[in-house]
This record gives sequence, structure tokens and C-alpha cells, in this order.
Amino acid sequence: MGRRVINPVILAVALAVGLFLLAGALQPGFLSLRQVYNVLRLAAFLGIIAAGQTLVILAGGEGIDLSVGAVATLGAILTFRLTAEWGAGPAILVALAAGLAIGGANGLGVTQLGVPPLVMTLGMTLVVEGLILAVTRGQLVGEVPRVLVALVGPTPVGAVPGVLLLWALLAGLVALLLARTRYGKHLYAVGTQRTVATLSGVRVHAVLVATYALSGLAASLGGVVILGYTQQVFLSLGDPYTLPSVAAVVVGGTALAGGQGSYWGTVVGAIVLTLLSSLLTGLQLPEALRQIIYGVVLLGLLSVYGRQRALRT
Repeated sequence: MGRRVINPVILAVALAVGLFLLAGALQPGFLSLRQVYNVLRLAAFLGIIAAGQTLVILAGGEGIDLSVGAVATLGAILTFRLTAEWGAGPAILVALAAGLAIGGANGLGVTQLGVPPLVMTLGMTLVVEGLILAVTRGQLVGEVPRVLVALVGPTPVGAVPGVLLLWALLAGLVALLLARTRYGKHLYAVGTQRTVATLSGVRVHAVLVATYALSGLAASLGGVVILGYTQQVFLSLGDPYTLPSVAAVVVGGTALAGGQGSYWGTVVGAIVLTLLSSLLTGLQLPEALRQIIYGVVLLGLLSVYGRQRALRT
């Protein structure tokens, strides 16, 4: 008989609860409802961007989207620059359309040109950074839509922040997409074995292009939401979310090899990483030491999850 392995999502939930209780013990007031909402609000930003990353990793083929940070920045900047001229609605739609188009270009590069995903999305990062410079022309002038400030900003005591409702809606849609649609079934098939999927009639290239397009859309949405929180834009706004978006997916139990995992796991993974960051920040450690501890703990978590998957094979 094989060795019994704990479900990775259950393991992530247990880890989140443990970190939450530890933070509550070390930091007075951390267990208050307001502080809980603050942590979940920060986790939502990472979780939204990681939604698309989840799809890309599920597709397999060593797929990781390294352009999500740059796309998030572009989404925020487009919204910021266009709101004053066009209004919030059109500005946000343009930002989301740009993310969708950039993600689709990534998918075409991977499928039609045969560029490895890491190389394609890394190269696209440079392209997007060039687009950002073209859009801003060296001047970050614009307006933050009020609807975004209301969505992400402080709420009355006991009221659920709007961004958490948005994240819950997104989680439900992604879960439904993966579990109940043809696209979701084909995505798991592509991630498990592309040759078999092709022989079974799955249009692998179409699935991959759609997957990278959705990743760009999610990244842009994340940037738009983050804009409501920061209420200002800067050229590195989305950069801190690139690698954590991958880590959240893996900590949530999705296999880097593809074909196994869910977005609910990613949701828990995003909460785990945010709790860890909040805990280290609350301890008031030097920035350098916080980064070292964060990196070491993250490596430990990823190694544990990697071992879990190895035992299952």
C-alpha cells in the first residue's frame, strides 16, 4: 500500500489557521474583525492575479506567466490615465481588454511560434514595460475612479469590503469554469497529457491561447483593483505580485506539472502568503531580515508540497 498523503488544500487551510493564531498571539488586536478584513483585502489582490496564473499552471507544459506583474501595472495605469477623459467604466474596460489582448499574444507565441512559456512571458514583460512608457510619456497624471476607492477602501465596522465580494464572485466563476465547462475539462486534459488530449479531439492550441488570454485579463483586473487601494500609480506597482502569484498556486496544491489542482487551493495559498507577510511585518523586523525569513519559509513550504506530489506519483 502507498504512503498516505494529506490533501494539499487541507494542509494549506491548516497552515493558514496556524499562522492566524500565531499572529494573534504575538500581535494584540490581530484577531479583531477589522484586522481580519484588512488581511483578506490584501490577500484578494494576490488572489485575483493568481487566478489566471492557476489556469496557466494547470495547462502544464512548464507554463508560468511571468508577465502578470507588468500587465497589472499597465491595467492600473490605463485606468488612471483614461478615467479623467472617458470616465471610469470605459477606462476599466480598456484596461481589461488590453490585458486580454496581451495574454492572447502570449498564447499565440507559445502555440504558433513554439516559444517556451517562461521565455515568451518574460519577453512580453519587456514589451509591456515599453507600452507603459509610451502610455505615460514619463508623466503619471490621471484620476483614480471613485468606484474603485469605494470597492477597496475602508468600510464601516462589521461591513464586508467590496473587494472581498468581488474576489468571492471571481472564485465562484473560476471554479465553475474549471468544473462545469468544456473548457475546464479540456484544460485538465491538456495539462495531464497533451498528446492524449490531441488524439481525443481537444483543440490544444485554442485552449492554451484562451488560457493565457484569461491570465492577462485576471492580471489586468488585479492591477485595476490595486489602484483603488494605492490611489496612485507607479511603474513597479504590479511587480511584487509576479512570483508570489506562482507561489500561491503551488502552496494551494496545484502541481507545477499541470493537470492537477483547483482555484480554491490558490485562494487559500494567497491567504497563507499574506498572513506570513503580515506576521513578519507586525514583528517589526528589519526589511532585509523579513525578506530572508519570508524566502526561507516559502522555500520550505514549496519543498513540502513538492514532496507531497512526489509521493502521489
